[in-house]
Amino acid sequence: MTAEITFTEETLRYISLFEKITKARVRDCMETEEKLVYVVDPGQANRAVGKAGENVIKLKNTTGKNIQVVEFSDDAVTFIKNVFYNYGPEKVEIETRGNIIHATVTVDPAVKGRAIGKNGKNLKIARDLVNRHHNVQSISVA
Repeated sequence: MTAEITFTEETLRYISLFEKITKARVRDCMETEEKLVYVVDPGQANRAVGKAGENVIKLKNTTGKNIQVVEFSDDAVTFIKNVFYNYGPEKVEIETRGNIIHATVTVDPAVKGRAIGKNGKNLKIARDLVNRHHNVQSISVA
């Protein structure tokens, strides 16, 4: 069961701003303390980021937050790879552990710490984002 997605007024403003600047269609926007994570339609990630990241830079300057763009996929493995795109995921394995579905993402050991983030912050954001779109309740980085 995927999580229900609801947006605050502020999140709706972030979506509107993003779509205006990038001309890409937003499926989801997740706001955290220091970053905004946008999920865009398949095939629209490059358009959303812009040449040399110009759209992301413009959005960061406008919102004061870091920007992450994730391309949506109906396939859970592909979507999880897209969520961890910045860390060069090598593989994703999904398994059932008791009554939860767990994904293990394998990344280069040199970037494993960054993929997890300070106090597991990036991993928590990734888990919440994946759970909003696919029936995967837990994620670990190997």
